[in-house]
Amino acid sequence: MKTVRLLAMVVALLLAGCNGVQSSLAPAGDQSAAIDHVWQIMVWTCSTIYLFTLGALAWAIWRRRTVAMREGVSRDPLLSRALFAWVVLVVGLLTWFVAVSFLADRRLHGGTPDLEIRITAKQWWWQVEYLSPEPSQQFTTANELRLPRDRTARIELKSGDVIHSFWVPALSGKEDLIPGYTNAVFLTPRRDGTFRGQCAEFCGLQHAHMALDVQVTDEATFRAWAAKQLAPAPSPSSTTALRGAEVFNRTACATCHTVRGTPAGGRVGPDLTHLASRRTLAAGALPMERDAMAKWLDDPQHPKPGNLMPAVPLSKDDSSALVDYLMGLK
Repeated sequence: MKTVRLLAMVVALLLAGCNGVQSSLAPAGDQSAAIDHVWQIMVWTCSTIYLFTLGALAWAIWRRRTVAMREGVSRDPLLSRALFAWVVLVVGLLTWFVAVSFLADRRLHGGTPDLEIRITAKQWWWQVEYLSPEPSQQFTTANELRLPRDRTARIELKSGDVIHSFWVPALSGKEDLIPGYTNAVFLTPRRDGTFRGQCAEFCGLQHAHMALDVQVTDEATFRAWAAKQLAPAPSPSSTTALRGAEVFNRTACATCHTVRGTPAGGRVGPDLTHLASRRTLAAGALPMERDAMAKWLDDPQHPKPGNLMPAVPLSKDDSSALVDYLMGLK
């Protein structure tokens, strides 16, 4: 009975691993579907070959022991012909695999984009810039990627420091971001939902805490979100939030971060204009909640050791006011 329960648990875990926000086995876009197509072909073909090989091996052993030994010959012409046919089959299948892989690769790196986005990877967060021929229609976010369903986005990939790797398993394959070099991938999502991206190249101490929140919605919802992102930061709505804005602008916060519509114009860290509209803090290390924000500001090295954000000495009242201000940036 225990064995049955154990097997059931293993099967459940395997099935769970085939789905979810970070599974390459649950494709949600054209590019991931192309990869899944190659995967399915190779898995089923190789599985069939494996079973056929076992059967052929058993047949060869039987024939060697019966026919060849009985007839007193050391070389069996039928076995030789079967081996030659097997070599031809393997070469043919490998050629087929190469062709299928080549066609899938073209789908990953081609298409007519409806949207241009530039992602710059840094230790350990993602800068996401929505590009446009009209400068007034461009805006920047961090650690989140919003995409309209059934539209193709060209993602330009750059690195701001070391080698990183862009990977959203449900939407596409991996692509490296190399300092001094620009790569690109195309994403055409076909299903609404929230998916998880991740840096797939070891890039330092917090490599595992370099997540990218990807959200796919219908085009109307995406355009409404983009319109809000284009707007400047909302004005503080309370006395404490107003004090928090003053704290932000007179400390190192404004030196490192940008908040559009305010004097803060730093470019070292993420753009915080609409910080509180995001779902996470610190590239997925913390949820976007007041308590998490307070802990992050108090000691950034505790949840994410090694990150480049310094701890800014603040009084308890100033810290609380700063949290109020930042949580109002929606």
